[in-house]
Amino acid sequence: MDLEKVAQHITQWLKSYATNAKTHGFVVGVSGGIDSAVTSTLCAMTGMPTLCLEMPIHQAKDQSSRAQKHVQHLVDQYPNTRGHEVDLSAAFDQFTHCVVQDRGHDRNDLSLANARARLRMTTLYYYAGIHQYLVAGTGNKVEDFGVGFYTKYGDGGVDLSPIADLVKSEVFALGRYLGITQEILEAPPTDGLYHDSKTDEEQLGATYDELEWAMKLSAEGDHATAQLSPRQAEVFSIYQKLNRVNQHKMMPISVCIIPIDLR
Repeated sequence: MDLEKVAQHITQWLKSYATNAKTHGFVVGVSGGIDSAVTSTLCAMTGMPTLCLEMPIHQAKDQSSRAQKHVQHLVDQYPNTRGHEVDLSAAFDQFTHCVVQDRGHDRNDLSLANARARLRMTTLYYYAGIHQYLVAGTGNKVEDFGVGFYTKYGDGGVDLSPIADLVKSEVFALGRYLGITQEILEAPPTDGLYHDSKTDEEQLGATYDELEWAMKLSAEGDHATAQLSPRQAEVFSIYQKLNRVNQHKMMPISVCIIPIDLR
């Protein structure tokens, strides 16, 4: 992959999209991870106003620290960039008090994790509305189109997706080219939606490298005859299951079409 040309292509695409949409810039949620670091850097490189929002919700200190250092690095490098922190911890706590929680239910923690992501989406669009900015998504290809590892109407609620055609290894490569801090490059990927800071690998059951392999194998369509090791078979099964159960995220919203004879 020609990293310089890819960076230029995405940057020009972002700028053209914003110009055609008659918007003034971008807002990006910055988490301290590689995807948001690369996305916010590419937005900053357009020369258009770029607002980097850190939105902690009882966040681990190392995640917040990485996000703050990255934003400061961008601000120092790109005068069109500024950062802002919106601590959503109190708002999230109030939400948890308002809803009737079934703490014994095995999906309670997942539902609350998704609520965090949706609260952040609401915050991003608040600032986007004020400044007439576009919300830039931070999802990569494996997350968005492989296993559906994002929250519907949370981090999946965006205006445009600059890195969604790049698999995770390509995002890392682009991040190294763009000069993303070593601290972020070496940090285990995590969505930061759980108190115990579960890594993506712990949630998914496989690494991004493994899921990239499975996604490629699935696309090639020859997995039925492939000689797989026990671990490869396990990873491919994980990929197939996640891809299947998360189709509702990746497909357009179903619309009930009313037959003409019923009108």
